[in-house]
Amino acid sequence: MIKTADPIFRNITTPAYVLDEAGLRRNAEILSDIMERAGCRILLAQKAFSAFAVYPMLSRYLCGTTASGLYEAKLGREEFPGEVHVFCPAYKDSEFEEIVAVSDHIVFNSVPQLKKFRGRCGGRSIGLRVNPECSTQETAIYDPCAAGSRLGVRLCDFDESVLEYIDGLHFHTLCEQDSDALEQTLAAFEERFGKYLKGLEWVNFGGGHHITRPDYDRERLIRLIKGFREKYGVQVYLEPGEAVALRAGWLVTEVMDIVHNSIDIAILDASAACHMPDVLEMPYRPPLYLSGEAGGKAHTYRLSSRTCLAGDVIGDYSFDAPLEIGDRLCFEDMAIYSFVKNNTFNGMPLPDIGILREDGSYEVIKRFGYEDFKQRLS
Repeated sequence: MIKTADPIFRNITTPAYVLDEAGLRRNAEILSDIMERAGCRILLAQKAFSAFAVYPMLSRYLCGTTASGLYEAKLGREEFPGEVHVFCPAYKDSEFEEIVAVSDHIVFNSVPQLKKFRGRCGGRSIGLRVNPECSTQETAIYDPCAAGSRLGVRLCDFDESVLEYIDGLHFHTLCEQDSDALEQTLAAFEERFGKYLKGLEWVNFGGGHHITRPDYDRERLIRLIKGFREKYGVQVYLEPGEAVALRAGWLVTEVMDIVHNSIDIAILDASAACHMPDVLEMPYRPPLYLSGEAGGKAHTYRLSSRTCLAGDVIGDYSFDAPLEIGDRLCFEDMAIYSFVKNNTFNGMPLPDIGILREDGSYEVIKRFGYEDFKQRLS
């Protein structure tokens, strides 16, 4: 895809997030096929991807959106036809009336929160998030089942009296994982909470399912969902975020300068700290088109930013030919957890948001300026 788009990428204003319309449709078609074959409902988790300019297309394939609070819920209701589900670790009294107005499902994180707000839910479907206490990953910051987690009710804290108020249970334990991790989690969930499922209407399997990744075992996912539905007679929801926009976008940047300090260092107009925060938070090394590991190709560079943060480094990459000032670099898989988390530290301009259309044309859908920086501050 990107080879045929090279002339466009050379001429656009940088930095820019570029959404791949064809890639988004490909992912949506895969998710739609899962829904049809497994009999489940799949929602877009907006915390990973909120480019509402493409919501009209995605809404033709998915059933709605999930939100982590009021603003995402309002965005889902305004821009994405379908259901709106909300989960928040704690709801503010001042926001709850608005949340009810735009939501279909409201999921609570604790028994006290459920008891506090259940009478104000206006007939909305009510759920409770539970913690299956089954860790399937090693990175604690992304593990809702880690020791000391604040997310979800453990079995030892479950109050059976709330069963008369709730319509469903919700768990979310995965992060960028295959269906084997879901299978392990489901076993733990059923062992702890299966006895409470009789009479419920739905169970939400949460997000973190990398369904659209090429090596993901979709047949096992379908088997797990169908088996669960048949056993308990409930509607199953999934709410992936990354899977919707996986491998469907780039961050295009320009080489502004090249300096040397034991290693050649390219200074870019994009920033890890500002434009792809997960690079520093996770941390991880984002894929870069036509590059290799450090030392893998003839010319190795450390790619960094023009912010004053010494550690604003994206990573070390190698290239077949030397980099030159003015070269364009395309970081891949930059539609997810990028512009939903970006910031203007150091007064860095926010990247454009553009769409590479399926016909090969490029359209800028959002351009930011000084006022976007200034109005956040006072």
